[in-house]
Parts: sequence; structure tokens; C-alpha cells
Amino acid sequence: MRVILQRVSRAEVRVGGEVVGVIGPGHLLLVGFRTGDGFSQIEWMTKKILGLRVFLDDDGKMNRSVEEVRGDMLVVSQFTLYGDVIRGRRPSFMQAAEPDTAKTLYETFVTTLRERTDRKIETGCFGAMMEVDLVNDGPVTLLLERE
Repeated sequence: MRVILQRVSRAEVRVGGEVVGVIGPGHLLLVGFRTGDGFSQIEWMTKKILGLRVFLDDDGKMNRSVEEVRGDMLVVSQFTLYGDVIRGRRPSFMQAAEPDTAKTLYETFVTTLRERTDRKIETGCFGAMMEVDLVNDGPVTLLLERE
């Protein structure tokens, strides 16, 4: 499981020109699953995301979590996180989980996040062509991975 976490001032996702998810300050989470991923990866990732101290405290140090700052989260599925570009010029997605499996894992991830926090959690539409707008705050961008 891979997650690109971006600390944002705001973010939104659109499908067919229609806004389907919008947040204020918090995390934009681009989420991808590979073959073999399961609940253990989801469990670890949700705990990690909710506990990461990437927001500034009163001294200007990254010392506060998304929950401490009462931030929102926007979760967007992105199978291209498992694109392999070692050979050739077109990415191979052989490592990415099959769509049905990935959809189940994505929905489980979102549900698990919602169960573990009272923060606002918005989503994109799994499998859809989406447009994501964001203002990266910092910028702060982290790659999280759990095998």
C-alpha cells in the first residue's frame, strides 16, 4: 500500500466537472494498492496518517497531527502509484491490485479512517477519471508505504 500524503490548505476532486469532494486545511491522500495488500496494511496506514505530526505548533515546528489541528482529509484512489517505469516509456501496472480487489481495499481504508476519527473525510470516485485541485501547504509531501 502506498499513500502520497500532502498537507493542504484546501483540496477538491471533480468527476465530469462536478465537485464530489472538498476539504479545507488537512491532508490530501492519494492511495494505491498492490497485489497482496490487505487489512494489516490498512490498519498500519490509518494509524500512521492520523498520528503523523506534520502541522506546525506555536514554535513553527512540525509537531501537531491532523487530529490535533482538527484538519480534514480527502482520499483519492490512484492505481498509478504502482506504475513501474524502469523499462520502456510506458508505465507497467503489473504490481497494482486488480480493480475489484483495489476497490474493496480502498473502501475498507476509508471506512477504517472514518471509524478512527471524527474528522471530515471526503473521497473521490474509485475508478473514475478525476481532476484534483489542491494548495499544498509548506509544501509538505510524504510518501508512505507499507508492504
